[in-house]
Amino acid sequence: LARHLQKEAQSQHNNSEFTEDQKKTIAKIATCLELRSAALQSTQSQDEFKLEDLKKLEPILKNILTYNKEFPFDVQPVPLRKILAPGEEEHLEFEEDDEEGGAGAGSPDSFPVRVPGTLLPRLPSEPGMTLLTINIEKIGLKDAGQCIDPYITVSVKDLNGIDLTPVQDTPVALRKEDTYVHFNVDIEIQKHIEKLTKGAAIFFEFKHYKPKKRFTSTKCFAFMEMDEIKPGAIVIELYKKPTDFKRKKLQLLTKKPLYLHLHQTLHKE
Repeated sequence: LARHLQKEAQSQHNNSEFTEDQKKTIAKIATCLELRSAALQSTQSQDEFKLEDLKKLEPILKNILTYNKEFPFDVQPVPLRKILAPGEEEHLEFEEDDEEGGAGAGSPDSFPVRVPGTLLPRLPSEPGMTLLTINIEKIGLKDAGQCIDPYITVSVKDLNGIDLTPVQDTPVALRKEDTYVHFNVDIEIQKHIEKLTKGAAIFFEFKHYKPKKRFTSTKCFAFMEMDEIKPGAIVIELYKKPTDFKRKKLQLLTKKPLYLHLHQTLHKE
């Protein structure tokens, strides 16, 4: 529903029966639905968007054509862009330009699609089990300064490219300087390391918004295999899209030494 509302909120003026103000309200309702969805998936109870809150939106949606009061929640509309489901981008037309293209083969929708900035809390610890926190420090790109609203999608896949944990998106990058996009954000891997299947890998897809196409595109990706999980700093190479979750046909993004800079912390009971 959030997606349908978002699509309507982003429709061109002459294609829509709603005014710009009504579209803003619709976009805010979409944001509230995303918040409710995130609350339902979260193991933490604080600051969540409750069912009672959601019910307050029903009369607004029913009377959207006449509603002119202040919106009951202080939320921003979902950003004006198309958020694509995993694998959806690959059906868009490819261009010769190596900047265009898709996100590679999407895995089954066994986990919900999330909008940027949907990080999950650390799992409860278990005796003898190890949890992994990955701090995404920065990524090196030759055109770092030109990337609009960049963020990274983190997923854990098995050898067949199937999700082993929910997919998480970082918030939009903190800053861009020289040839680096800085994130400095912690990702809590949503499974104990000992429970990950043999051959699993953690993927990092760098995404950014393309104004001409009005959607968010994958620019490049990197991945880390199980034998690379160890405390401390690590740099991993960047590969050309589309994202190859099966790791069969990997092509480096460039001959230049560009990397994703990470720092790993292991937590063991």
